[in-house]
Amino acid sequence: MTDLTDGSDNEHPEEPPSQQPDMAVSDLNAAISDLAGLVADSHDLPGLLAEVAAFAVQAIPGADGAGVTLLRVNRSDNMVETLAASSPFVEEIDHIQYVTLQEGPCITAALERRTVRSGSLGGEKMWPRFGPRVGRLGVHSALSLPLLLPGKVVGAINVYARQKDAFDEQAAQLGELFAKPAAVAVHNAQILAQAMALTEQLQTALASRPTIDQAIGLLRGRTGLSAEEAFDHLRTISRTEHRKLADVAQRIVDEAVRRAIARQTPH
Repeated sequence: MTDLTDGSDNEHPEEPPSQQPDMAVSDLNAAISDLAGLVADSHDLPGLLAEVAAFAVQAIPGADGAGVTLLRVNRSDNMVETLAASSPFVEEIDHIQYVTLQEGPCITAALERRTVRSGSLGGEKMWPRFGPRVGRLGVHSALSLPLLLPGKVVGAINVYARQKDAFDEQAAQLGELFAKPAAVAVHNAQILAQAMALTEQLQTALASRPTIDQAIGLLRGRTGLSAEEAFDHLRTISRTEHRKLADVAQRIVDEAVRRAIARQTPH
């Protein structure tokens, strides 16, 4: 057995390297456990993604920060649907990647559906504009993990470190193990957010329906139009003025009320 002492009396020797993999696995298990404990309806979607990013930092050795991005891989003009980061410097890097340059490890990982890593971003040939730009910020290592479901790319996790060559093969393997349940958690949160948005739209539509019906009735009384023709007239005004149909209907009803009050007010 290798002697870990240097000949001096050391009551608290450093932890043997053989135990470091066990610690890494323990950190991964803790992060996955935290991931499983996320309650989607207690967070908005960006808040939940930020939690996942923080767990990724915990799970992957060497990480200084992480970001989680939901992507629309079939959109080249605006791939990002939602993103969140564990640290401000990650937000800055992801803005450079997605907005300024549209080039970087997350985009590569998502489009090619594979883990991507670099230990020297400043000289990275895969991203000749992104790499040097981020290297000048003092961030030299990146590990990007696609969030994969059967037949679908949900997004990606970006992990960054200031140190060069921070992510070895073990870090990549641990990251991939974390990314599998993370993809499920993120996708479920995405579905829930979409369902809640649809519910809100339906509630708004139901609430505005009586006002639209009143506006249709007013138009029919003034013009002799049929109900269908009056509704088409409302939609034409809505498109022309770039206003919501409910807002156009409300204005017609309000104008009718003002005219009725004016007729009843003695002069």
